[in-house]
Amino acid sequence: MNPREILARKPLVLDKSARETYFETGYLLLPAFLDPDWLDRINEISAMFIEQSRSCAKSDEKFDVEPGHTADAPKLRRLSFPVDHHELFRELAFNSPIVDVAEDLLGPNVCYHHSKLNFKWSHGGEEIKWHQDIQYWPHTDFSPLTIGIYLEDVDDEMGPMGIVPRSHLGRLFSLKDDDGKWVGAIREEDLDEADPSSADYLKGPAGSVTVHNCCSIHGSAPNTSPRVRPLLLQTYAAGDSFPLQTVGTNGLGQYANTVVRGERPETFTIDGRAVPVAPDYSGGYISIMDVQQNKAQPQ
Repeated sequence: MNPREILARKPLVLDKSARETYFETGYLLLPAFLDPDWLDRINEISAMFIEQSRSCAKSDEKFDVEPGHTADAPKLRRLSFPVDHHELFRELAFNSPIVDVAEDLLGPNVCYHHSKLNFKWSHGGEEIKWHQDIQYWPHTDFSPLTIGIYLEDVDDEMGPMGIVPRSHLGRLFSLKDDDGKWVGAIREEDLDEADPSSADYLKGPAGSVTVHNCCSIHGSAPNTSPRVRPLLLQTYAAGDSFPLQTVGTNGLGQYANTVVRGERPETFTIDGRAVPVAPDYSGGYISIMDVQQNKAQPQ
């Protein structure tokens, strides 16, 4: 669906102004949006995982730790795929007001893509350099968006996320260096055009929600405060948006590409042309000969 069609639908939780702001600027800030009960439960589970990370000597598939992380002084950078590790994170990502926000901006068919809990630890939690998300997990369109939840109050010292307004409508930058090596950040020589000096830094009390489009330029400074800045992130796409390559198609966690609202339509659009959706071959590929001779059928 295009923005005009989405705006014509009755919203679940966002008013017309908020939705218009998202489509115009590529991002949204909803101060103190999440109910305190949700926040208390998420923080309780997050604290449990921080305790678990004390036994992690180095980064693994579950915990991403900063240099200097120890059992006595944990410095957790990320809990990867929290939806895989606890039912509360699944409930939040699949059936909560967060999904209502996604539906208000994507339309009735919503597909969950992946989640992560970034901690940005106190006293120097690492910066996130300026980048766009779509280069990490390309899709058949530019509908994917990421919804973040600040689990603690966030101010300037804590390295809040900054987003360049209207950058979702501009150039998609290479995230490789001059030698073609993937570095995951916009090159220094492109930063003048990317214009991070115009970024809007999204701050707010615990429970505040951020939304940014997959093409929006964003990043954050190190956390220089004595407080940890946990940011729980969930990425969603429209139901007719399909991942194209690498981590997108390989999946990010066991629940990647789960439909959480509506359904997968029978077609998606590339270059203005409707493309029929292929069968699900996850149970094994079946040859064209067997299918056409009715010897077997995909699921």
